[in-house]
Amino acid sequence: MLPELPLPAPLDLPGASVTLRRAVPGDLDALVGLLSDDPISASRGDVASDADLPAYSRALASVLAADGNDLLVAEDDAVVGTMQLTRIPGMARIGASRLLVEAVRVRSDRRSSGIGGAMMRWVQRDATSALGTGLVQLTSDAARVDAHRFYRRLGFVGSHVGFKYRTD
Repeated sequence: MLPELPLPAPLDLPGASVTLRRAVPGDLDALVGLLSDDPISASRGDVASDADLPAYSRALASVLAADGNDLLVAEDDAVVGTMQLTRIPGMARIGASRLLVEAVRVRSDRRSSGIGGAMMRWVQRDATSALGTGLVQLTSDAARVDAHRFYRRLGFVGSHVGFKYRTD
């Protein structure tokens, strides 16, 4: 958990009341729904199968219990978005810590409504200030062309090439 985060926090959205808060075990179904609502995640196995719920439940408990990690949800009447944050202490950049943002999702029927932008602006402004991180970084699947445009609009720069190695 990242106890320094100023949560719950209202998101800056005109004409809408969306709050960002820490995920709780009761959010499990909504979180799995957000993952499976994404075609790229679904192609990797996030298909909201009941058989997978125990694995998701263990993962959620692990993320919430881990120092330096947090899983957040955006909600109005229901959970409409999520993202995982990880603070990474570092030696590079004169000992700067970075904030890694992962698994950013907004429910498909709410995309392009400003929720994702408000979530990321909160990260850039409030989370980095509270955590003392000098850099926000994220990775995005090469197939997520729309997401890349979204991140560039928010000031992110495609500065690195990422690599992955599957062990399973």
